[in-house]
This record gives sequence, C-alpha cells and structure tokens, in this order.
Amino acid sequence: MSDAVVLRGRLARRIREEAEKLGVSVEEYVVELLSQDLDPRDRALEYIETAKYLLEEARRELGKGDVRQAAEKLWGASALIVKAYAYWREEKRLASHGELWSYMRLMAGEMGSWVRGAWMYANGMHTCFYEGWCAKEDVEDALKAIEKLLGETASKIRKDQRSSV
Repeated sequence: MSDAVVLRGRLARRIREEAEKLGVSVEEYVVELLSQDLDPRDRALEYIETAKYLLEEARRELGKGDVRQAAEKLWGASALIVKAYAYWREEKRLASHGELWSYMRLMAGEMGSWVRGAWMYANGMHTCFYEGWCAKEDVEDALKAIEKLLGETASKIRKDQRSSV
C-alpha cells in the first residue's frame, strides 16, 4: 500500500474515537467503511492488503524500538486476516472478539493447528499493547507467526480468485 491519506483535526479525532468504540484499529475502521459496497471476495482482498500494510508498520515500529505500537499493529493485522477468511469463505462479517475466536478455530481446522499458535501470538500482542509486558524478541516471534498466517490465507484467497475468473 503505497498510497497514504492524512487526516487531521476533528475528522481525524472522530475516526479514531469511532474505531476505539468498536475496538478496532483506525485502518480496520476505514476499510470497513469504504468496502461496504464491494463484493465479499474483493472485500476479503482489501482486508488482506490492509493486514499486509499493518505488518509493514509493525516492522517499522519495531525498528524504531516501539514494541507496544508494533504489538498493536500485529494484533490488528491478525484480526483482519481472520475477517478476510470469513468474507472469502462464506461472505460473513465478523463483528466481535468472540466471532474472531470462533472463526480462528474454523481456520485452524481447515489450515492446520499452527493457525491457533499464530492467533495466540496475536492475542499476546494485543495484551502487550495495553500492559507493556512483552519484549522485542516476543514481538519478533509473533511477527514471524503472523506473517505465515497472512501468507497462507492470502494465497488461499488469491488462488480462489484466479480460479473463479
């Protein structure tokens, strides 16, 4: 994602507040708003692209030494990956943490138990953001697991997109 949009002032504050109310990242909130009219499979790809961007951001934050921000970006990417899979597989919109957990279990059943491990890393990163307990090495390990989750999920979705064209 090379394009960037910068918002400041009241609109930026409102977007941040609305995202916080929903318990999602600003990026996830904006993707949700702007992709409502897309075909569910195209929407899944938008979620994958945003997750990829968040992983890149996590890498940058880690490089700057900001472990907490890197951790939160990893959590956001993971939630988007699971949401992408739900849109792709059955055109389902996931709206709660409970639904994310349920869908992760479905993914683990279809893709392998390693998915559960990646998800546990992601949840650890979510806690790390709020509590600040993790170290750089923890975030680096989580990044590897979540990169695999992104790669495997994106591959599955893109392969299906090509075969349906």
